[in-house]
Amino acid sequence: MSDDPSTASPAPAKPPAWLPFAIDFGPLLIFFLTYRFARGEGPMGVVSGAVIGTGAFMVAIFAALFLSQWLLKKISPMLWLSAILVLGFGALTIYFHNAAFIQIKPTIIYASLAALLLIGWWRGRPLLKYLLQAAYDGLTEQGWMLLSRNWGLFFGALAILNEIMRATLSFDTWLTAKVWGVTALSFAFVLSQMPLMLRHGLEVEEADKPVE
Repeated sequence: MSDDPSTASPAPAKPPAWLPFAIDFGPLLIFFLTYRFARGEGPMGVVSGAVIGTGAFMVAIFAALFLSQWLLKKISPMLWLSAILVLGFGALTIYFHNAAFIQIKPTIIYASLAALLLIGWWRGRPLLKYLLQAAYDGLTEQGWMLLSRNWGLFFGALAILNEIMRATLSFDTWLTAKVWGVTALSFAFVLSQMPLMLRHGLEVEEADKPVE
């Protein structure tokens, strides 16, 4: 075997930083767009659009799992959890023709993640590190602990917010707020955590990498 570095196999190309977000956000965007095109007039039209959109959501989440494994060579635990709940509550939405089931799904995801992260933090285990599969190079254990606590509190707040929106908003308004408002809020929260991560060892070149 030659020791000439010029003959060594090149390192595999690193996927772009935006790709994990696109894979996670894509199915929700497809749900939103399909609903907008499929909904009809009146309450039954809304329900019909929600059912058709949910069916597209379920197909899209399957595609997201495939693309994640193909392009990223892994499927994150958060994507697995989302896929399981989309398929479960999506099936209930379609079977009962009741959009409330798909609206409950985010609350269960957020509440589950909040409980997992806060219990882990309380027991001295930074579980966010394993959920993100060490996405932030150089971050110290103390940094991961603080980040796990903060994300746990944020997910808990999102669970409460989703229940308030579900109880007070129409399905149209809830879906718009979920797709655009909660996504923007999540990005703002990610940015708010950058100073903490930089203080706890995050490498500068990783500072602009989004949560997977």
